[in-house]
Amino acid sequence: MSNSPVTEPTLQSAVEHTLMPSVVTEMQDHLKGKVRCVVVTPEKAVLDQVAEMVVLPMYDGELGVLPGRAALIGRLGAGELRLKTDSTVTRYFVEAGFVQVRDNVISVLTAKAQKAETVTAAMAEKAAADVEAMPFSNAAERANKEKARDRASGMKKVAARNAGTVAAVAH
Repeated sequence: MSNSPVTEPTLQSAVEHTLMPSVVTEMQDHLKGKVRCVVVTPEKAVLDQVAEMVVLPMYDGELGVLPGRAALIGRLGAGELRLKTDSTVTRYFVEAGFVQVRDNVISVLTAKAQKAETVTAAMAEKAAADVEAMPFSNAAERANKEKARDRASGMKKVAARNAGTVAAVAH
């Protein structure tokens, strides 16, 4: 005979799961031990996926988010967003924006997001060349140039990682 205690359902959980099941309770059950990542741009929702861990490119470094992470709001930097599930890693290039982590849901608001594999070295070089051509005579132009520089730098990192991934696969 086992001595482990049997936990009885609370009235709240009985009502939520038995009498009034909903999409919300189903999603909460589905998220046990996982996080949900939602990436939204002005044009569309780019991604809505469940993962075991999400790594975000913040303006001052990377942030790994695991289930149970304390709530936060932060400034997103341009770079690579990674979703890790089992042995697979899904990668996206995201531009600067904002991120909110709350109740195992990561909401990313960014100007642009695309699959990381689509970022090439040529795209990164063009973005860097565009930065050099930008004017910087006043504060607004300097701020825009700095944002473009961060974007080009993030693209270079993602393109370099793509080249490394291709080289690793080729060998």
